[in-house]
Amino acid sequence: MHFFTRLTQWEYHPWWLANIPVYGFWLWFAARARHLIFFSNVNPAIPLGGAMGESKWDILKLLPKEIVPKTIPVEPAQDFAKVLIALERAEIGFPLIAKPDVGERGFLVKKIDNQEDLREYLSRWPVKFILQEFLSMPVEASVLYHVFPGEGGAFGISSVCLKEFLSVLGDGILNIRQLMAQNARSAFQIERFEREFPEVLEKIPAAGETVLLEPIGNHSRGTKFLNGNHLITPEMLAAFEPICRQISGVQYARFDLKCDSVETLQQGTFKVMELNGILGEPAHIYDPSHGMFRAYRDLWWHWRLLFRLHRAQQKRGVLPTSLGEGLCFVKGYFRYKKALERKTS
Repeated sequence: MHFFTRLTQWEYHPWWLANIPVYGFWLWFAARARHLIFFSNVNPAIPLGGAMGESKWDILKLLPKEIVPKTIPVEPAQDFAKVLIALERAEIGFPLIAKPDVGERGFLVKKIDNQEDLREYLSRWPVKFILQEFLSMPVEASVLYHVFPGEGGAFGISSVCLKEFLSVLGDGILNIRQLMAQNARSAFQIERFEREFPEVLEKIPAAGETVLLEPIGNHSRGTKFLNGNHLITPEMLAAFEPICRQISGVQYARFDLKCDSVETLQQGTFKVMELNGILGEPAHIYDPSHGMFRAYRDLWWHWRLLFRLHRAQQKRGVLPTSLGEGLCFVKGYFRYKKALERKTS
């Protein structure tokens, strides 16, 4: 039953397969720009414009402090006692979020509940991490914006995505494994839960009890993405514009954020967990009702926007990264990623 869902619904296709048309968009605009990584000058403050391998910590330092949650970096093999001291000084308690400083699509992101779990987690992965306060705000969203360079350059928000966390509703009879099996979105996560949280699967929730299964709003972890573009109003644009214009050297990016309500989101009151660069997708396209053809239409529009931003930057003398430098950066990122993936297997 769920095999048919995976086969027919675009949001469940493998990432590489779903993006085949997008590779064509990239190559078309690269040919027009006569530069394979033309987009790298759109966000000159981020290596390759944020295409891959960028440091989350370095990007957070670009943002206005008032929108950044309490966060600290942790170096590989850093003395754990010093990590705890740094957490105390930053006033970060448990639970907290641990994530690799370099990574994508929720890779190795984990909610950590206590010191023992944190010690084990950091000792397992010999890479730089960032530790961030766990934001308990109930609304998680992604907001994609762009700013054309120069004084008075046009500002816009082109995508708002609201996230519905993976959960099940108990009936007092079935256990969580059985409840998850009833729905394709949660059924696809059972294998991961068998590896990471096997004890959860056997619990029987009370009738009417909603059990939150995944507190991290990532599509690969079963989060449902909903189109929130109806929230883009003149008031929201006016609230976001001064914030976005403070982020120097970033003309196109996506906030992954939390807030108290959609009303406070529109008022520009939120905390940013991450800022994604040029490959920060317009996440509203993964709304199940949006459809594949509308999604590719929107992706085409965004690649055309990136090309226009590239041209605007080029006219100001901001040039793309050289192909040789870009290839060296990409090779280094893939070596890093391959080493991490070997440790997870």
